[in-house]
Amino acid sequence: MGVRRTIGTWAGTTAARRAAPLVAARGANQFMTKAIEGFPGFPGARETARRHLDKRGDVERAIRDVIEQHVRLAGVQGFVTNIGGVVTMPVTIPANIAGIAVLHLRMAATIAHLRGYDVADPRVRTAALVTLLGRDGVEDALRGRDLPGRPFDIATGINEPDPAVVERAVAAVTSQLVARIGGKHATLALVRRVPLVGGAVAAGIDAFSTYAIGKFADREFPANVTVERV
Repeated sequence: MGVRRTIGTWAGTTAARRAAPLVAARGANQFMTKAIEGFPGFPGARETARRHLDKRGDVERAIRDVIEQHVRLAGVQGFVTNIGGVVTMPVTIPANIAGIAVLHLRMAATIAHLRGYDVADPRVRTAALVTLLGRDGVEDALRGRDLPGRPFDIATGINEPDPAVVERAVAAVTSQLVARIGGKHATLALVRRVPLVGGAVAAGIDAFSTYAIGKFADREFPANVTVERV
């Protein structure tokens, strides 16, 4: 109870929202590496893609399975918090926020890999990270000139993303996740007195956001794209 209250308070405060970009930027690349390359007990994007493709034998079906798998995982709060505890070390943000972020980032990178993008490329990694903002978040960031383009533009750009762009992307993603968690806690406060409902609502919110991010990544990483870089 104390941990949940601490996280809920952290997520709901203005101070936390202001601090999020600073703490997130410190370990941006290490965080992306853990999410995309994987770690013990958490297969990386390439391995996840291989498993689904071996099972389905078709890229589009494999992508649908990838999204469905991550939607299910997002609904398992214990799983999300556990992987969050592993990846929070370089980023220093609450485990449930880091956990959902690493799930979303692996999902986006897996979709990109299945579509033929090189997830070892900093452009593609940054693009996968930016998909975590979702369609509306990306549009807001573009209007504020916080991003050089949409995820597809970043993935297929000629130049590698400037470190400042990566930091701004991580900052925007973290701030949005903080807002989502804060909003989730506010919603849960309304249903806390109803037995079993709170957990179902929490799982539903995370599952819905995961599905939305998955479909956005599906659109931003189209197949059969050939890019010549000089």
